[in-house]
Amino acid sequence: MLKGIDPLLTPELLMHLCAMGHGEWVAVVDANFTADHLSQRKPVVRLPGNSLERVSRAVLSVIPLAVDVAKPAAFMRVCHSPDGHRTPAQQAVVDVVVAEGFQPEQVEAVDRYAFYEKIKGASLIVQSGEGTAYGNALFCKGVILV
Repeated sequence: MLKGIDPLLTPELLMHLCAMGHGEWVAVVDANFTADHLSQRKPVVRLPGNSLERVSRAVLSVIPLAVDVAKPAAFMRVCHSPDGHRTPAQQAVVDVVVAEGFQPEQVEAVDRYAFYEKIKGASLIVQSGEGTAYGNALFCKGVILV
């Protein structure tokens, strides 16, 4: 155990998050996501039994969101849904980003297949236990000033 570190953050996950540089993306995906297939041999860390919101909060407790990216966060848009529609899990992601000091408009709703393409550019996939459909998010790591 480490003092001040969210206990959800395993040593493996911390290692991968620490190795990421600014501008790299981390995906937090639901339990049904095809993580192994889409990872293209990138690391996949599993945190079963934890919601998208819980895992997103833990990840963002140790990495800042990028301030030099217009939309440093995204979620997978529900197919054929009206603009602005969000599931409770997606709204929770927006709320987490807002709690980090960003605006709701800085969280992009990305269509399913475009989201799969964006995943290919992610450095790390964290598979949560989120059971709701479209419970997937992306976060762009910012600069940590020391």
